[in-house]
Amino acid sequence: MKLIGIDVGGTFTDFVLLEDGHIRVHKSPTTPDDQSRGIVAGLSEFLTFPPLPKAPSPLPWNGGGVGGGGLIVHGTTAATNALLERKGARTALLTTAGFADVIEIGRQNRPHLYALHQQRPPQLVPAALRFEAFERLDVDGNVLTPLDEDRLEAVARQMAAAQPESVAIVFLFSYRNPANEERAAEILRRHLPAATFSLSSHILPEYREYERTATTVVNAYVQPLADRYLRRLSAALGGTPIRVMQSNGGAIGIEQASAEPARLVLSGPAGGVVGAFAAAAQAMESDAPHIITFDMGGTSTDVALCPGQIPRTGESDIAGLPLRLPVIDIHTVGAGGGSLAAVDAGGGMRVGPQSAGAVPGPVCYGRGGTQATVTDANLVLGRLDGGNFLGGTGAVALDAATALKALTRLGEELGGYSPYEAALGVIRIANATMERALRRVSVERGHDPRSFALIPFGGAGPLHACDLANSLGVERILIPPSPGVLSALGLLMADVVHENAQAILRDAAALAADIGFLAGHFQRLAEQSRAVLVGEGVADPRLDPALDMRYRGQSYELTVPLATPISGESLTAAVAEFHGLHEQRYGYGMAEASVEVVTLRLRGSGPGAQPEMQRHPLGPADPSAAWLGEKPVWFHPDGPTPSATYDRSRLTPGNRFVGPAIVYQFDTTTVIPPGWKARVDGWGNLWVEKN
Repeated sequence: MKLIGIDVGGTFTDFVLLEDGHIRVHKSPTTPDDQSRGIVAGLSEFLTFPPLPKAPSPLPWNGGGVGGGGLIVHGTTAATNALLERKGARTALLTTAGFADVIEIGRQNRPHLYALHQQRPPQLVPAALRFEAFERLDVDGNVLTPLDEDRLEAVARQMAAAQPESVAIVFLFSYRNPANEERAAEILRRHLPAATFSLSSHILPEYREYERTATTVVNAYVQPLADRYLRRLSAALGGTPIRVMQSNGGAIGIEQASAEPARLVLSGPAGGVVGAFAAAAQAMESDAPHIITFDMGGTSTDVALCPGQIPRTGESDIAGLPLRLPVIDIHTVGAGGGSLAAVDAGGGMRVGPQSAGAVPGPVCYGRGGTQATVTDANLVLGRLDGGNFLGGTGAVALDAATALKALTRLGEELGGYSPYEAALGVIRIANATMERALRRVSVERGHDPRSFALIPFGGAGPLHACDLANSLGVERILIPPSPGVLSALGLLMADVVHENAQAILRDAAALAADIGFLAGHFQRLAEQSRAVLVGEGVADPRLDPALDMRYRGQSYELTVPLATPISGESLTAAVAEFHGLHEQRYGYGMAEASVEVVTLRLRGSGPGAQPEMQRHPLGPADPSAAWLGEKPVWFHPDGPTPSATYDRSRLTPGNRFVGPAIVYQFDTTTVIPPGWKARVDGWGNLWVEKN
């Protein structure tokens, strides 16, 4: 069976083919106007199909290609880009009368505490597209005011006149009783047959009105675009089965992904963390490696700290809006190989967050770019090599002369610096941005980065890893065999996952006396997850329930696992674990205080691909078989340093060498500065360590 992981980045789309234990990799330029077009073109190159016509036709995979038993797992930025660029669907909101402005009011947080004039991003649903329904439930879901269907018919006509593509329906306390939301959707569909609908009782049946409204609106805003994109991709790929990576680190089928695209906003970065954690677990021979992942692509850098497990959180922020759905805890900054360098009004240099992207790309790509980027700086400094970029295939030719001209102009604008000094400045500023991101997930959360290994990946990660490790005091860097496409490999290794939740909001002691209430909700959620996962080919899904708990009077919760079968004893054990977790997190616990169970969560899963990598015995330390010669590389303003260059495909387990050195491979380039050394382990990983 052929498995293909496809990760769409801002500059390149990465492909990994896993078949019979063998892995092949490929990179192809991303097509921002339509990501599916770049995927089809890249696959046609990767799988040696004949060139496609201008209008992409379905690939004949069912008769050849991947074959009838093939599967694609895809990480997409379609939902993310729609939110960041505010290019989603025209969306209307229907909510309980009196609550139409909840999404506008929000939590009144001040992201810039001392700014006298706070500027908030524009709302996804403008005031003219917010409508009210006359209905009301009480806190337990009992009907106080029945849904006024006659008035809703009039509202439906007004909404239809506004011609929204998508509708979000969010009623007060609908997480207790979805009947009014579902009936309202039936009425609106008669007037808006072409629109898509997102109901809060289906998307997020939890309390907190603002977060529930914002999450449902996000889903509605991106749903038409995500649905069209996924169906267009499916058609272009000839109906080959496709799974899509979710932000929680698990994959799901396109039907579920199309219905709940809000779960896809960190799709690609999540695959990278999954892949890095698996690579580290294998290399370190530990099920709980302590690592910091560092994924540097063309547009952005994503970092995560894994203290023995992949970190997950129940709430994140995307484009200034809260997203209350399970996600891998990833921090993103606008620094990548395509980040643009410019001189600001004060005469200082800035790098990013604006990016050259795939079009036109860095100046050295020769596609019309004129402004220097991080990639141009690395090329001028000798850290990249045009003849070895993308394995020397010539798929993307790097023009060092044009990059040098761009850095020369930048140096002149800065006040007479040489292009090499300007390039070193570009690298230093980009590194500072990424260092702040790494400190945010480590030092600022009470973790000492020196006790973690750094796992750099993405096309540009290994270029900058040693500089960042120096700044953080990290002494060990693990570079997997194919770091430039590790996110695509992680997509294949990710579990198939379906997550759902239900608000409980009951005292734990009272709930233990009425355990059937909790067990009944668990059974219903379990049936939903089983149905979805069995449809995805998971014969025996694993079901892992958990509870959000808090002391009565607190505003926020901690999540603890809940053992099955659900019983008074398992609930009591979960409460005891909550006390311990609270003490660990906040320094105190209150064993005698009343505990409230806020939400029941269920994660259903089945295993993803498990590549069987072969471990080879260590051979000689001499790396001369992979030696390509020496070249001058700039590490400081005093001038270039002669540096050894190596072909990674010819390095073998046991090889050792010291910096300064540059290691070339198809999907990335690794820079090893003076003061660092490298060795190859039995799995083919490159360990880079301080001398």
